[in-house]
Amino acid sequence: MAKLAQLLNIEPANELKFQGPFRTAVASYMRLTNPTDHDICFKIKTTAPKKYCVRPNCGTLEPKESQEIAIVLQPFIFDANEKNKHKFMVQSMVKPDDDDVNLEDLWKKYPEKLMDSKLRCVFEVPLDNSQPAQQASKDASNSQKASAAADNEMFTGEFVSQKAHNTNHEDEPEDETVQKELKKLRDEERALRQENLELKEQVLRLRLQADGRAKEQRAAGTSSAVTASVTAAAAAARSANTPVHYTDPYSPPPQVRGRLHEHMELLMGIVAICTLLFGVLIGKFTFGESSK
Repeated sequence: MAKLAQLLNIEPANELKFQGPFRTAVASYMRLTNPTDHDICFKIKTTAPKKYCVRPNCGTLEPKESQEIAIVLQPFIFDANEKNKHKFMVQSMVKPDDDDVNLEDLWKKYPEKLMDSKLRCVFEVPLDNSQPAQQASKDASNSQKASAAADNEMFTGEFVSQKAHNTNHEDEPEDETVQKELKKLRDEERALRQENLELKEQVLRLRLQADGRAKEQRAAGTSSAVTASVTAAAAAARSANTPVHYTDPYSPPPQVRGRLHEHMELLMGIVAICTLLFGVLIGKFTFGESSK
């Protein structure tokens, strides 16, 4: 059964270009636009599902809505003499009113409503200066002929998804060196993520410590200010309640202290005189007794 014409507007319409060299992953972009007044369901298929990663690979577009599709070509060893036959197909249909059918079963239940468009992949590699221009032109012509002949081939690929790519990665006929490089890159990515998490944890701990120190400093400053205020208030209160000429109630006045000092000196003088007179009398008495 012949397929209906495509309802979605696809940009680009015929070719997906990938710019080499292909030692690393290369991305190309496709934009789907729904120009109708109906919801349109779409899915994307390819003849080389193990070579590409597509996000998103299926979905639904509301009226006048657009969606950008990222198509990532995995690293591989490019051979200019190899005939590239990678193709993509965009299938779509108007979303039916049957709400019980999910998106996966939709294409099998209503095959008569399917509409599709095909796009071929073009690999653009910088030409070597030592390569003759005539040979490059010949290879390009041969590539175009092979691509045109393959446009009528039946698409045997399934939905392109990351899960399918990872599941079949072991069966992928890639060069062993490329696989080792991919594994190395994945290990480095995991290590960088772990290091990033550790750095974030360190920054968080330092931030918490800085906040705690700032709170302690603010609390200490507040306590010092309160103590100083209390001390100043107490000193002011004492100054206000104490008279200018303060006299200790337990110490005698200056005049009394002077009189006591004079009396003590006079008393000591009298005692000294009495002691002298007493000594003289004792001496005379002793001397008189010895004369007799």
